[in-house]
Order: sequence, then C-alpha cells, then structure tokens
Amino acid sequence: MLILFLLFLIQFSIACACLAVNTKQQEQLAEQGWIHVGDDLKAKVQTTFNCCGFNNTTEDPNLPCKVTSCCQSTDVNLMSCPPCPPCMQKLQSTIDYAFKLCGSIGLFFSFTTRKIHELILVLSSSLTPSPSFLARRYRNQLDPQEKAARAIFPQHNYVY
Repeated sequence: MLILFLLFLIQFSIACACLAVNTKQQEQLAEQGWIHVGDDLKAKVQTTFNCCGFNNTTEDPNLPCKVTSCCQSTDVNLMSCPPCPPCMQKLQSTIDYAFKLCGSIGLFFSFTTRKIHELILVLSSSLTPSPSFLARRYRNQLDPQEKAARAIFPQHNYVY
C-alpha cells in the first residue's frame, strides 16, 4: 500500500507540474532544448514548420536558414520573399498542447491507478474465503464412506 501511495504521489506531482507550466517557462525549456539538440534536427524542424532560428534573440551561425523554404506559397521571381518567422512562434501552440495533454493524462492515471489497485485488492479479499471459513467448511464435511442414518424410514439392510 505504501508503494501505491508513493506511485500516486509521484504521478500526481508530475501531472500538476505539467499543468502549472506557464508560457514563459515553456519558452525557456524549449530554448534549452533547442540549444542542446543537433543541427540535423534543427534543420528538420525549420523545414517542417517553415521557420528560421528559434527566436529573434538566438540565431545559429552554423545553421543558415533556407530562404526558399519560407516562400513556398509565393513566387520568388515575382515578389520578394518575406522573412521567415522564428520557430518559437510556430511551436508555441504545439508545446502548450503537449504540456496540457501530458498533465491531463498523468492526472487521470494517477487517480485511476490507485482506484484500480484498491478495487483489485477489495475484490480479491472478498472473493478469497477467509481461513476460518475454510476450516469450518472442511470440518463439517460429510464422510463419503459413512452410511447415512435413516431412522425415520429404516431400510431392511440398515444396522443400528
């Protein structure tokens, strides 16, 4: 039971932490992730979301942005290409959704896991007979070799 309580406490704490993260904290965590991730993943994110760099303050000189990736909807020959927006603007709603989803799922399972385990314990204890019940049942069993008494309606081969 102690292990179940500790599991509930850890799940509940992490779920509440995910739900309590505000936009500024999400941006700080995403920026730390952007700094530590490799250039190949940064390039993949930039091409997938049509963005350039993480935000306006941090630019990576090792990973230049492809200008043509942001100009897919306009013809480059006819008009000048607008600058690509930073990736944080594009990723903010996705990051916020992920935090809220993880927090909600964690909160749901922190309560249901405990309740499911309690329900299993209650059902298993109620379905399994107690030792005193088993002993009483075993003691009061009839002996199959013993002849039954027929005092009210005696038979011709019954010995008293």
